[in-house]
Amino acid sequence: MIQLITGEKGKGKTKVLLDKANETAKNAKGSLVFVDKDSSHILELKNSIRLVDVSKYVISNSDEFYGFVAGIVSADHDLEHLYIDAFLKTAYIKDEEYVEVLRKIEKLSDNYGVTVMVSISVTKDQLPEDMADKIIVAL
Repeated sequence: MIQLITGEKGKGKTKVLLDKANETAKNAKGSLVFVDKDSSHILELKNSIRLVDVSKYVISNSDEFYGFVAGIVSADHDLEHLYIDAFLKTAYIKDEEYVEVLRKIEKLSDNYGVTVMVSISVTKDQLPEDMADKIIVAL
């Protein structure tokens, strides 16, 4: 399952995502991974949540990012929740390809039973109709 936190840049999506991750960590039985464009939020996450800073890896486009996410999922059989902050920057998204990448990640999450929560700087109106039911918070 994929869940989206949407809204324009600067509306507080990261704070919502951090809060959701920390809340989930209280009762999680499996592991939680928070993927971000840097490590600036490390002190805001509970220590049971693994922060992965994509800037430390050689990723330059959305296909490589998808492979990176698939690697995280395949390497951790106990992975329960995956959080991706600032999706457009973190996933190296160009133009309108974000919908295709979200759909690929959704398929991956469904196949492996991992809940993926994504903060993305788009409005509800910018998403295709079939993605509207994935929005859990619209700012």
